Amino acid sequence: AVGNMLDKFARIIKLSNDPSPGYNIEQMALKYVKYKNNIVDRLIELPYSVKGMDVSFAGILTKITKIVKDNQKNGKNDKTEYFNEYLCYCLQETIFSMLIEITERAMAHVGSNEVLIVGGVGCNKRLQEMMGIMCQQRNAKVYGMDQRYCIDNGAMIACAGLKMFMSDDGMKNGIKLEDSTVTQRYRTDEPYVTW
Repeated sequence: AVGNMLDKFARIIKLSNDPSPGYNIEQMALKYVKYKNNIVDRLIELPYSVKGMDVSFAGILTKITKIVKDNQKNGKNDKTEYFNEYLCYCLQETIFSMLIEITERAMAHVGSNEVLIVGGVGCNKRLQEMMGIMCQQRNAKVYGMDQRYCIDNGAMIACAGLKMFMSDDGMKNGIKLEDSTVTQRYRTDEPYVTW
């Protein structure tokens, strides 16, 4: 959900997919911070939707899209000095704050003192920095994966599928193709994990 939202925002402000939209957003945000000599402006107020350990990014994307379109309509364009960089900075700070909040809540809920950051968004240095600050305040440790393993890739999905297939949940005999299904927005907290 986070990576998808960042990808959509990158398309709105016409950022390249090379090497990845999330990386390019991170670089734009850094460019803004350097431009401001580390004294950044107040964040644009974006919707902050956290309920328990669920987050919603739909309102954020809607609001930031409107800001971009209003900026263009008012005679400004994507070349307005550091405007897109500022938006990237505000977006990152808001969504990463949401992720830190739910991570801290999850840690308290399960009594953990460790966090492992994975996934494509997990490559973001600012997210790692913010997570590190939260962990330091809780006397916890944060770990990051080698970036080669932090991107969305078939190997991670295949490994999870194999573990599920080999588990004792009745799938060892296989599933006929016509009996198989796809759940596009599969919630990782819903399945009963037996492996």
